[in-house]
Amino acid sequence: MIIVHRPATTPEGGAFLERRMLVPGELFPADAIWVDLIEPSRAEARLAEAHYGVSVPTREDTDYIEPSELLYTENGARYMTTQLLFNVAHDAQLASVSFILARNTLITVRYDEPKAFIMFAHRAGRPGSGGLTAEQVMAGLIETIIDRAAEVLQNIGEDINTLSRQVFETKHDPGKRNAEFQDIVQTLGHHGDLISKSRESLLSIERVMLFLTVAYRTARVPMELREQVRTNLRDLQSLEEHATFQSGKIQFLLDATLGLVNIEQNNIIKLFSVMAVVFMPPTLIASIYGMNFKAMPELDWKLGYPLALLGMIVAAIAPYFFFRWKKWL
Repeated sequence: MIIVHRPATTPEGGAFLERRMLVPGELFPADAIWVDLIEPSRAEARLAEAHYGVSVPTREDTDYIEPSELLYTENGARYMTTQLLFNVAHDAQLASVSFILARNTLITVRYDEPKAFIMFAHRAGRPGSGGLTAEQVMAGLIETIIDRAAEVLQNIGEDINTLSRQVFETKHDPGKRNAEFQDIVQTLGHHGDLISKSRESLLSIERVMLFLTVAYRTARVPMELREQVRTNLRDLQSLEEHATFQSGKIQFLLDATLGLVNIEQNNIIKLFSVMAVVFMPPTLIASIYGMNFKAMPELDWKLGYPLALLGMIVAAIAPYFFFRWKKWL
């Protein structure tokens, strides 16, 4: 699918980007500012390559791209590939997205649906949004990606605060407490994985911003755009620090949760040890003297042996149900 964005203005003079899907066989508009290739077929990729004189990467190219091919310039076009988060609400994954700045057109190639693209498309379609050059669209898209990353980290921070309260609050039901600890450990692991992927994405975007900083300096783009790139770069660095802080807090909560679990287990083991010690002296006396008395009326009982077996079974089952009733098992 090919989505083209063209500059347009309202009767009041507000500038915005007009979004339209290119039908099969239709040529690219001459004034297209942003061309978004979403899971392009081979025919669509060839059409873009022939019109703009660029190389459109396939899914295999973006998945197994060499580090030296992430950022480079070829035939006057700048190629940039980064990793973006998508499907954050369910199973967060990293998607490789390629940005190609060719003359006055930004070409994006993606095979997944990061939410930042949808957010920016809606924002750019509103009057007064500006962004009438490829560089401005690129800067605005990166800014939206950064905003989306900040939103994800903020949601993770709120969840971490909730988990922190659950870990350190006092409860008197050991059974429910242990079940909660299992859920907390799983949730912390999920958030830790999400933060790790967010940091990986932020680092890849930072490399793109550094590449653009050097490229814009040599190309002598407007100072306002260069300042926006530097601002986005500072925002990225602050988000990376925030992600590092959250990662450390997750590690602290994980250690605290496992420590509390160990305390609960030690209390149970201590109880078992005390009970074993309590019954050890009677067991010792019975072992030494139990079979050494001349008068043992129980030896003449016809039901003595079945009663002994029944006593052993009851002695084994009763503690089990007692421990289950006390929520120790």
